[in-house]
Amino acid sequence: MMGNSTTLRKVESMAVNQSMQAAFLPGDDKVELRTLAVPHPRHGEVLLRVKASTICGSDIRCIYHEHLGKGPEGYQGVIAGHEPSGQIVEVGPGCRRFAVDDRVIVYHISGCGVCNDCRRGYMISCTSEKYRRAYGWQRDGGMANYMIAEEKDLIALPGELSYADGAQVACGFGTVYEALEKIGINGNHSVLITGLGPVGLATAALCRKLGADKIIGIDIVRERLDLARSLKLCDFVLTAATGNVTEIRDLTHGFGVERAVDCSANALARATAIRATRKWGKIALVGEGGSVEFNPSADVIHDQKTIYGSWVTSTWLMEELVGRLVRWNLHPADIITHRFNLEHAAEAYALMASGKCGKVAVCSDEELTLK
Repeated sequence: MMGNSTTLRKVESMAVNQSMQAAFLPGDDKVELRTLAVPHPRHGEVLLRVKASTICGSDIRCIYHEHLGKGPEGYQGVIAGHEPSGQIVEVGPGCRRFAVDDRVIVYHISGCGVCNDCRRGYMISCTSEKYRRAYGWQRDGGMANYMIAEEKDLIALPGELSYADGAQVACGFGTVYEALEKIGINGNHSVLITGLGPVGLATAALCRKLGADKIIGIDIVRERLDLARSLKLCDFVLTAATGNVTEIRDLTHGFGVERAVDCSANALARATAIRATRKWGKIALVGEGGSVEFNPSADVIHDQKTIYGSWVTSTWLMEELVGRLVRWNLHPADIITHRFNLEHAAEAYALMASGKCGKVAVCSDEELTLK
């Protein structure tokens, strides 16, 4: 890790005694900016200067429009944002790995650390109602100038990757990587992606690096179709329609794809993903919410297909993905189409909610000027 910087310590020690801005999501498509005191880290915690915090579709669906979550899994009125990355400016007592100046990504669920799922690195599935708290949902997140994070939730961000790259690893790219590891992707596979929002675009980018033979993407939003074409992430981009299964079979010599990933949460799109997959193929359902109807015998059983559910990822697979991104020279920030400063967070959320964009990021310092 980088050594401590005396200059940075002096600058930041002044900053942490001052106030900061932070964004909250009261519902009804609103963003509320508040001025708060900059917090100080306690035992096992660090204070980050937030450099990039990207907006997730689950925030739009479950918090921005209305508060859908109930009980301990609901939004608790905290600072929003569960996809942050930043630079450590203060370290609390008891930290053993990271230091001031270090660049880090925050794994967006803080678990108890001792249940079976946490020990496997899957804090997303922590079974403790008392200690499982998601950043931006049950504990303060990254839509602020500064944020507190537990050291155990941090992933080192190499210098080859930007903070905006790292913010996307925190959720979207990590979630996709987990699903692709489950179904396996190689040069023998044609891959169908239903839903070309940020998660679908991340799927296409990773499938390309994993060597997929052919990548087919489907969406209904023109801006997303255009973005997938401009980034050259898909070999074929189709407008969502009732005839998609026939189109996909025509593109795959009548067989269908070997692998399909649904990132849409749309019932018709999910059914297309299942029916357009060939015999012995594998399907991953990643998009949250919604429903699906299919005929188990005709659509799955008789063709020996396998359907996987995949939810977020683990800390160890996130670390593996970060290493691969550097080796592949793949930059998740390439799918960011709009960057806003924190003062314009309301515009950022409204744009993300419209769906007429790629990924939207709220940035500060050097990240705000990057394209």
